[in-house]
Amino acid sequence: MRKSWLIIGSILFIVIVLFSWYRSTFNGMVQLEQGIKESIGNLSTAYQRRSDLIPNLVATVQGSVQAERATLDAVISARSRATAMQLTPEALKDPAAMANFEKLQGQLTGALSRLLVTVEKYPDLKSQENFITLMNQIEGAENRVSTERKNYNERVKDFNAKILSFPASIIAGMSGFKDYQYFQAAQGAENAPKVNFGTEPAPPTNGAAPQEAPSNPAPKRGVERPTK
Repeated sequence: MRKSWLIIGSILFIVIVLFSWYRSTFNGMVQLEQGIKESIGNLSTAYQRRSDLIPNLVATVQGSVQAERATLDAVISARSRATAMQLTPEALKDPAAMANFEKLQGQLTGALSRLLVTVEKYPDLKSQENFITLMNQIEGAENRVSTERKNYNERVKDFNAKILSFPASIIAGMSGFKDYQYFQAAQGAENAPKVNFGTEPAPPTNGAAPQEAPSNPAPKRGVERPTK
């Protein structure tokens, strides 16, 4: 009889230990995933902030640069495509959807970069206070995007390591947890456009070493292209 109770007690002890481990591991995964969802919300806000600034930028440029209609249309079209796809947890678990999202955002950043290069030909526009203010705001929005992408990747790293590690992977599989995709470091796609209204020369875009500036350079205002 005593032996039977010992067996039953041992079984109950093992069950309690396993249940405690399951609950602790499951709750840990839930907390990590909630952190990722918080990062997604912050990143969506950052992307939306950048998107909201673009119509004002286009309107400002359009009022002074009538000849650059094709460049402005490209920005408007890229913004429309980028905002059509929402940043959701489901999309961030799908490699194809994630790649498409990054492609659309990269196209928008590229269109903005081309617009800023075009503006180089219009010094009167670059000297306007509202244009300078908009460029500073866009630069801040791009910096925020870059920061939030980094925060998201860090949280995804912790979550993915948790659910893919044995034996926690058993609980993850049973509970439907799935790893998230990382944001990849695109070549300049998410770097903030640097606005240069001083004398600093724009960096080269073909990977060549920068040329030495003349001894007495004339002051130059301009918008630098995004650096890698």
